[in-house]
Amino acid sequence: MEINKIYCMDCVDGMEMLPSNSVDLTVTSPPYDKIRNYNGYTFDFKNTAKQLLRVTKDGGVVVWVVGDETTDGDESGTSFKQALYFKEIGFNLHDTMIWNKGGFSAVGALRVRYAPVFEYMFIFTKGRIKTFNPLKDRKTINGGKKASGTIRQRDGSTKPMSKVMTINKFGQRYNIWEISPQRQRGKVHPAPFPEQIANDHILSWSNVGDLILDPFMGSGTTAKMSLLNDRNFIGFELSQEYCDIANSRLEDVSEEEEIMDEHELED
Repeated sequence: MEINKIYCMDCVDGMEMLPSNSVDLTVTSPPYDKIRNYNGYTFDFKNTAKQLLRVTKDGGVVVWVVGDETTDGDESGTSFKQALYFKEIGFNLHDTMIWNKGGFSAVGALRVRYAPVFEYMFIFTKGRIKTFNPLKDRKTINGGKKASGTIRQRDGSTKPMSKVMTINKFGQRYNIWEISPQRQRGKVHPAPFPEQIANDHILSWSNVGDLILDPFMGSGTTAKMSLLNDRNFIGFELSQEYCDIANSRLEDVSEEEEIMDEHELED
């Protein structure tokens, strides 16, 4: 199969055509129970998970962003069931991250519950993780200040630090990311993936030239951010309407890159 292309087909059928151990990173957000209507499409979760295990390289990562439906006051727990199944078939649950949307955006009865403002971002690895490029943009309280003091020794005594150190202005990001949902303009996907979510996971778990997979490509966010970060991508999407939207976004990316290249030549 060609890379840097979105295939309008079922993701299980599509992944069966990919070589084993060929994908460095998957960044995706599958349909959430019945919270959104994705043109009426559902998916085969277990076979999707099995194919992801097969196509992922040793040390590769799957980022699985998912939420739960609440019916009659009872959350489905689908997210946990899926996470446990990934572990059952051979993935490691490397981290359970939280996407804090920063505001109430789900359907719920607020008279009897607190407003849900987050979704899970499960980080699965195939064996020991190969790539981690930590994002360091968390502003530290004493950033820029000088630090001096004492260091505790094994025998319990202390001795002065050998030199004065400057505290970094920014520290490594925590595993709760506060990112606003993607704004929708016109007729688009019912739940567009925030570009920053895809961007930051791509930077964190892959390197330039790696192959990024999204089996539920939707409006093409993972593909777009892969190209903008000099990665390759491959994706699958059942809906022709969403494939058209995604390909239109990728055409815009290509036009932007051509304009940037022209400016560089002029400079």
